[in-house]
Amino acid sequence: MKISLGLNKNKILKYIRYFFLYAFIGWVLESLYCLYDLGYFTKRGFLLGPLCPIYGFGAIMLIAFFKNYKNHSIKLFIYASVIFSIFEYFVSFYLEAVFKIKCWDYSSEFFNLNGRISIFFSVVWGFAAILFVNKVHPFIERHLNKVLSKFSTKMQNCATYFICFVFLLDNVLSCIKYLT
Repeated sequence: MKISLGLNKNKILKYIRYFFLYAFIGWVLESLYCLYDLGYFTKRGFLLGPLCPIYGFGAIMLIAFFKNYKNHSIKLFIYASVIFSIFEYFVSFYLEAVFKIKCWDYSSEFFNLNGRISIFFSVVWGFAAILFVNKVHPFIERHLNKVLSKFSTKMQNCATYFICFVFLLDNVLSCIKYLT
């Protein structure tokens, strides 16, 4: 697996914007899934605000490390299934160990490991990675670039820094909430 980031300030800020966009989309999808599954709205995620960072981090991993597998769906499926299952396991373990919360529980799922991951969701992550790398991200990237082209780089960067500040504040307040 070849990993090359070639990071500069503009690329980092671009990744940060993608992180927030996909963390928000993940929160919306989680909320809609729970609305469907439970029949009522329930706030999803660790943070107070409407973000699920695990989706933002997952998207950044796909954008940064897996874009080279765009035309290699089998490798992408296998790598993503394994890596995202490991990632999901450790995030679940961390949240429970540090904050005593369980954001998801796959105990009732077939072939699960400590309720933190399951074979079903491992397969889902593999297919989601293929869909994301080949269709979703290219679509969003095109449209986001069109929207952002209407704003100066300085304005984009200021907005990104502001959102980072709000995100940091949300993290601090969320940690206080769960640790007290």
